[in-house]
Amino acid sequence: MRALLAFSRAVDAVNERFGRVADWMVLGACVVSAGNALSRYSLSWSSNAWLEAQWYLFAGTVMLGAAYTLNRNQHVRVDLVYGSVSPRARLWIDVFGIIFFLLPGMLLLVWMTWPFFWESFIRDEGSPNAGGLIRWPVKVLLPLGFALVSIQGLSELVKRIAALRGIDDPATAHLAEYHRPEQ
Repeated sequence: MRALLAFSRAVDAVNERFGRVADWMVLGACVVSAGNALSRYSLSWSSNAWLEAQWYLFAGTVMLGAAYTLNRNQHVRVDLVYGSVSPRARLWIDVFGIIFFLLPGMLLLVWMTWPFFWESFIRDEGSPNAGGLIRWPVKVLLPLGFALVSIQGLSELVKRIAALRGIDDPATAHLAEYHRPEQ
């Protein structure tokens, strides 16, 4: 179990870095958006590349930040039963959800989005808009983002199994914390 927890910490560290990249992409999207608006209205000059760069940065924010969000336990959860059961029952609910929903769904999405990216990469697909950007860099975010969520799901599974087995580890300390959403 110690080796699996070491794997979990490594995955958490990788997704922490991708989460920081996603944070910077938010700033980048804001700067690009403001710069585009400024140049459009003050200089009467704009480009589809600026608009597409903004969209690409937003896509990166979502796809690279999703695994980090899962790691931080900040993802959306439907709280019909979860908040009213014991911490141990929550761990079992999470194990069930990760095994039967999260991992199959994410792995299916990795499998389905890889050809979408690969075809774009092989063809060196460009935007249909005049002055637009090449498309494969944004399309690679799909399989990459889903793969990151998949490995983060494995990390979360390891942490929950360790917690269920009573293994005290810093990686499992936050699992007992659950805050019901404000109404």
